[in-house]
Amino acid sequence: MRMLAKRKLLSFTPIQLIVLYYTVAAIVSTILLMLPIAVKDGVEWSFIDALFTAISAISVTGLTVVSTVDTFSVPGIFILAFILQFGGIGLMTLMTFMWMLFRKKISYQNRKLITYDQNRITYKGLVIYIKQILLIIISIETLGMLVLGTYFLKYYPNWQTAYLQGFFASISATTNAGFDITGSSLVPYANDYFVQFIYIILLIVGAIGFPVLIELRDSLSFMKWNKRFRFSLYVKLTTLTFFILIVLGGLLIFLFEFNHFFAHKPWHQTLFSSLFHSVSARNGGLATLELNNLSTATQLTLAMLMIIGASPSSVGGGIRTTTFAIVILAMYAHIRGQGSVKIFKRELEKDDIAKSFAIVMIAFLVCSSSVVILSVIEPFSLKSIIFEVCSAFGTTGLSLGITPSLSNAGKIVIIFLMFIGRIGILTFIYSISGEQEQEQHHYPKEYVLTD
Repeated sequence: MRMLAKRKLLSFTPIQLIVLYYTVAAIVSTILLMLPIAVKDGVEWSFIDALFTAISAISVTGLTVVSTVDTFSVPGIFILAFILQFGGIGLMTLMTFMWMLFRKKISYQNRKLITYDQNRITYKGLVIYIKQILLIIISIETLGMLVLGTYFLKYYPNWQTAYLQGFFASISATTNAGFDITGSSLVPYANDYFVQFIYIILLIVGAIGFPVLIELRDSLSFMKWNKRFRFSLYVKLTTLTFFILIVLGGLLIFLFEFNHFFAHKPWHQTLFSSLFHSVSARNGGLATLELNNLSTATQLTLAMLMIIGASPSSVGGGIRTTTFAIVILAMYAHIRGQGSVKIFKRELEKDDIAKSFAIVMIAFLVCSSSVVILSVIEPFSLKSIIFEVCSAFGTTGLSLGITPSLSNAGKIVIIFLMFIGRIGILTFIYSISGEQEQEQHHYPKEYVLTD
């Protein structure tokens, strides 16, 4: 029986195995969250709600159908934090850590799984790469916990509560999970710019991409020896796109709300709120204000930012920053009549361009189909449904408040979106289609009318 199961696993492609492992992780997380020790006395919740919360945690989305602070006990909060860590850093990253911890040799098959899970193109330096990710993320989370926990002593009656809040806040922010145990997101800190600033730093660290953090650390090492460090094209492109979107998003929020929600607010609150929500909408899922009070233009801007999401090889979802950048660059090049896409004195591969357009189109079809389905089975406004769908697919977690009122069928649609948002839309498609076949022949080419 064991040999049969092993043979069956070996027949799966690496991508199918990753999807299978994430599915198993979601089931295990559901079981853990349903343990009596995980919830407060007297709390009863259904399997579908536990599954929804588990998928939201493993995909580090943050959409919830129950109140986290009212549902989970202290052990439950630690279990939830573990799931967030598991989902944020990546399933294969933590599995690699366990293999290294027990001095188990990492097989060729497992190395293939790690490369797919982390979007790596080579096996070279794979174990070192995983060690670097873990060291950087855990160090930042620990520092965030100490800073926030110490600062929260002014808000909470004892150090245990303050550091518990700091511990969970640091993990939730760094993994861009969107969960909170305050009961009202970051609204209690709406006027506390220090807390918001620390959150912004942690959110950016989690969403900007692990390769960016590693190359940034390496560049600092080179500076010590007065050597020049060459950043990769990926790091240059994703970092530029990442910060352009933060500035552009913040500017749009500021302009749309200047004479609306921010009309009577002081300039510093307006500035910080615009910046914070531009960062949070990209994958953080936390808010310092009631989103229903914002204008429709701002809500749709947040929805677009959520669809774009974070960088590849990060804790986030969405179509990813590089995909968005490549599509924009390709359209610009085509308008100018250029046959290739060039950026930073490099020319992009045609396969990457085609893949980026495929991701955008499939994402559009998946999200638009989900909007249609939810508009049929749910009584909410189209705007609220679009916002919810974008939040789920982008694994962001912001909501206009309809999540707890979704029907079971609606929850399943959102679960599906969160899951594929986390593993990646092409990974999901490839897991269904199986191993990609090489073309054996070509037909004569012919032009068709397109405009």
